[in-house]
Amino acid sequence: MSSSRLMGNDTDRVSLLAIKAKIVEDPLHVLSSWNDSIHFCQWQGVTCSHRHQRVAALVLQSRELVGSISPHIGNLSFLRELRLQNNSFGNEIPSEIGRLPRLQILLLSNNLIGGRIPVNISRCANLVYINFSYNRLAGEVPMELGSLSKLAIVIISVNNLTGSISPFTNLSSLRELFLDTNYFDGSIPDGFDRLKNLQKFALGTNWLSGVIPASLFNHSSLTTFDVTINQIWGSLPWDLGITLPNLEFFSISANQFTGSIPVSISNASKLHQLQLGPNKLTGKVPNLARLQNLKWLSIGDNQLGSREADDLNFIHSLINATNLQHLDVGLNNFGCKFPESIGNLSSNLQVLYLDNNQIFGSIPPGIVNLVGLQSLNMQLNQFTGTIPSGIGKLQNLHQLNLFNNSLSGNIPSSLGNLSLLSKLVLGLNNFQGNIPLSLGNCSNLQKLSLSQNNLNGTIPKQVVSISSLSVYLDLSQNQLSGSLPMEVAKLTNLGYLDVSKNLLWGEIPSTLGSCTSLETLRLGNNFFNGTIPSSLSFLRGLSELDLTNNSLSGEIPVYLESCILLQNLNLSFNNFEGVVPTQGVFSNASIISVMGNSKLCGGVAELKLPICNFKVDENRISNNALTLALSIPFGLVGLALVGCVFYLCRFRNRRKDTPSDSSKNSLLRVSYQTLVKATDGFSSFNLIGVGGFGSVYKGVIDGRIVAVKVLNLLRHGASKSFVSECEALRNIRHRNLVKVLTTCSTVDYQGHDFKALIYEFMVNGSLDEWLHPNPNEDLSNEEFKKLNLLQRLNIIIDVACALNYLHNQGQTPIVHCDLKPSNILLNKDMTGHVGDFGLAKFLADHATHDLSTNETSSVGIRGTIGYTAPEYGMGSEVSAYGDIYSFGILMLEMFTGKRPTDEMFKDGLSLHSFVKGALPGSVSEILDPILFQIEGEEEQSFIRSEKFVECLSLILEIGVDCSSELSRERTNINDVVAKLHFIKDTLLGFEIH
Repeated sequence: MSSSRLMGNDTDRVSLLAIKAKIVEDPLHVLSSWNDSIHFCQWQGVTCSHRHQRVAALVLQSRELVGSISPHIGNLSFLRELRLQNNSFGNEIPSEIGRLPRLQILLLSNNLIGGRIPVNISRCANLVYINFSYNRLAGEVPMELGSLSKLAIVIISVNNLTGSISPFTNLSSLRELFLDTNYFDGSIPDGFDRLKNLQKFALGTNWLSGVIPASLFNHSSLTTFDVTINQIWGSLPWDLGITLPNLEFFSISANQFTGSIPVSISNASKLHQLQLGPNKLTGKVPNLARLQNLKWLSIGDNQLGSREADDLNFIHSLINATNLQHLDVGLNNFGCKFPESIGNLSSNLQVLYLDNNQIFGSIPPGIVNLVGLQSLNMQLNQFTGTIPSGIGKLQNLHQLNLFNNSLSGNIPSSLGNLSLLSKLVLGLNNFQGNIPLSLGNCSNLQKLSLSQNNLNGTIPKQVVSISSLSVYLDLSQNQLSGSLPMEVAKLTNLGYLDVSKNLLWGEIPSTLGSCTSLETLRLGNNFFNGTIPSSLSFLRGLSELDLTNNSLSGEIPVYLESCILLQNLNLSFNNFEGVVPTQGVFSNASIISVMGNSKLCGGVAELKLPICNFKVDENRISNNALTLALSIPFGLVGLALVGCVFYLCRFRNRRKDTPSDSSKNSLLRVSYQTLVKATDGFSSFNLIGVGGFGSVYKGVIDGRIVAVKVLNLLRHGASKSFVSECEALRNIRHRNLVKVLTTCSTVDYQGHDFKALIYEFMVNGSLDEWLHPNPNEDLSNEEFKKLNLLQRLNIIIDVACALNYLHNQGQTPIVHCDLKPSNILLNKDMTGHVGDFGLAKFLADHATHDLSTNETSSVGIRGTIGYTAPEYGMGSEVSAYGDIYSFGILMLEMFTGKRPTDEMFKDGLSLHSFVKGALPGSVSEILDPILFQIEGEEEQSFIRSEKFVECLSLILEIGVDCSSELSRERTNINDVVAKLHFIKDTLLGFEIH
């Protein structure tokens, strides 16, 4: 072997070792073979050329590697393939890659790589395929990239790239171009028509504008054309389907296109996905009979249709599309009779949206042939007749919305066969007869609205026993009679209950006090009598209570004063008597109504009630004192019985949240210059954390230590995260939530948006730092970052109380979506605070006028791997159940000391199954060893006792139940709080510190 070849071999070996040195985490031990015990050509991931024994390919994708790409990569001069996708490489793409003249394949997707695309990459003249998608690349694409004459596939989706896309018009061999989800702007340039091999062209979710060059529509080789979510306007050419006969995917959704759908579109017979809305398209929908491969047709949210008899004839032309799964024609101007041929569409159809049109006629019985349907939205039309009795055959149906039509007859009992149904909205029709008892079989129902019909009879106890009901139950504006069933107690997760404007009578059931998640309770315009039950004091999350126009009597309960979340209290037109309170909600006359109660007196002056007689006043005071003396102990007993311990949380929160200095709690308004000064120019010395959308700095403003979160606006999703966090934090205040100290605003700084939030500084950092301390950190106190059992229990109770508030006690339910140890911050007293609301989501509004709103599933997985609920990965909607899952994993991590992503959890073993398998007999073997490191003879005696193991078993059982794979099996957060307080009381009984 020549000396030059030996030298080349040694260069490759040294370069590989330098590459290894830049990899700081290798959990799968991929690089363990990279040593001198074997030749480097046998190292894992390395492939050498047979002739020269030089590195030809470096394949390390999906190996969980963390680090950066070493500049020494440029010394592997024989390298043809570099595949590093699906890892956690950071920093930038080294410019030394330009020294690889033989490089053909460069795959760096799904990493954390930032910076710009290096200009030197243009020297890799043999490049055929690059994929930089799902990274943090920023800046403009260098014009020099256009010199790569062999480049055939370019995928740079989901980055922060800006500027023009013109460099790509010079890539003469280009076949596939994916630039979606960036910040490219300007118009689509001429020149793409010169790329004769171009097949896939995806520019969706950018800031592109102008019209599409006409020459691009003549590119007959195109199979994919996607400009979704831009600002493009103009019309589609009449010969679109003729000039683009090979189209398989065509989307212009969410732009400003006008004109009609070309009749020639049917000529593109290979189409399987056609998305044309929302836009401003008009006219008729052409015959689509030749599109037999169509799976997805979305023309909703346009101005299609002319309210003529043939508006929906195109539906009949879709009969031969046997694989059709999604059909959306909603939000248009279709105004004709509903075609009978709907029942002849593909049995694979899963989604059918016909809403917000003027479609009339009866619902064809043949619709029950669409046995694959999961969502059927027909609201806001003019349908008449009855619901087909065979509707129960649609066994896969999850959502059925017929709101605001003119349907009549009885509600078919076969609806009870739809066991998967989660949303049933039949309001604002002319249905009559009784509510079917069979609806009680819909055990997954979360939303039920039968309002504004002509229903009569009693409210079936089976319906108010559907414990899955959580979003709303609306039976208002009917002719229902009888009493409100006592079984309403089972609606413990319900947020909105409206039975107003019926003929209900009898007393308000005391069991309503078990519905502790209620925010809106409307019982007005009925014939309820008796007094307001004391059990309603347990409904601490109520924001609206409407009891107007009944026959209620007695005094107004004093406990309503302490319902601090009430924004609307209507007690008008009843027979209440005595003194109107003046504290709490009663101090604001604009949000209460007590008119039409002739025996009331007192109250604030704005109510204009007569002054109370002194004797009455004295009796009132005496009665109140007696009532309070009796109600406090009995109320606490009642709380224990129903498990509503969150009242204790609220009492504890209110007591500890009382500000000692109001000025310290007022919102700060600061300028960019103030932030620069506060953080010493955003120096690295003051950097205390880096997240997905920005960085957090420690600062001092007006002598107060604060945390300043600065958003990286070039990071895709940062602005959305900022808006989400601002919306979530705007109206929530709780001692266990991180307090925002500044208003959410955008500052213009040198022509750029600058977004920042200022929070209360948490001196003890995050829970993650305490559970998994850095072994290299210099700890002056050996006890620092060692949490004992009681500390952990207090923190998890703090988190549970915060979660209970977000889900059940705020004005609108909020799902955090990213609960994990790094988002739990600790103050000087080691009190836990939930922070980072950048992924938070408000649950659907409960108001009647919003019941027709189409609700979409969350896109992708929300949250952090290991803590995200499994149903999110399958496209399920964001829900409180997802937070409960994250809470359960967090709980297991706190008491075992193991992350859910620990390398031991593989081959089917998870943190959940690991703990579950140890219960109850082997708990001591899986606990965090630090829990046993307690000094003192008394403490040591306790941790060796059966009571210690019993308490830990109870804690871990809660974590296991909360992290169940099936959401319906997870423990309700109210019950979690109750159980944790019980465990804490047990521990305190043993005086363990």
